[in-house]
Amino acid sequence: MVDDEHSSSDKSAQLPEPSERMSVVFVDAPHPATRTPEELLGECGLRTQRRSGPGGQHRNKTSSGVFLHHQPTGIVAEATERRSQADNRAIALQRLRFRLAVEVRTPSVLDGPVSPDETQLRDEFHGKPMKLNDSNENKPAILALLLNDLHAAGGQPSAVAPLWETTTSSIVRLVKSHPAAFALLNAIRSHHGRSGLK
Repeated sequence: MVDDEHSSSDKSAQLPEPSERMSVVFVDAPHPATRTPEELLGECGLRTQRRSGPGGQHRNKTSSGVFLHHQPTGIVAEATERRSQADNRAIALQRLRFRLAVEVRTPSVLDGPVSPDETQLRDEFHGKPMKLNDSNENKPAILALLLNDLHAAGGQPSAVAPLWETTTSSIVRLVKSHPAAFALLNAIRSHHGRSGLK
């Protein structure tokens, strides 16, 4: 049904066969970036690191730096810039979610039905303008699902926009707002012989 809907709204887009897609790391759905912070923390090893506190030559040392190791994927994120361990943990977790969004894939709706968690997120943002700032807790999850679709579509935002009932420019703007995601999109396009987006 998605393929029919897609072909009627964008006849010029040629979707690659799965065997032609760029090689990426696939994980079981739902995508880890769509998990709640509590669920994701439950999959992580946490290590703290001592950092210098205020006080000149006789500075206090605090164990406020945080390193999160996502055990299922091996991806690590860190935050050491705040004095509060809780603040650093929250920052590291958001960085981890963005890294997961870019570095691992789950199947796209272009491949068939997706997990209920992913479907719920898609339904929530379907038809929306996709204007999400970095502090929006849904941004890594939506980015992950868009990148799943863009990977399956050979890096063609025009083929993905109808799936979300939004504009091609909205898709590009959101992906471009996260440099690592935009680099991945252009790598996918290059793999399929398409010029990079600017």
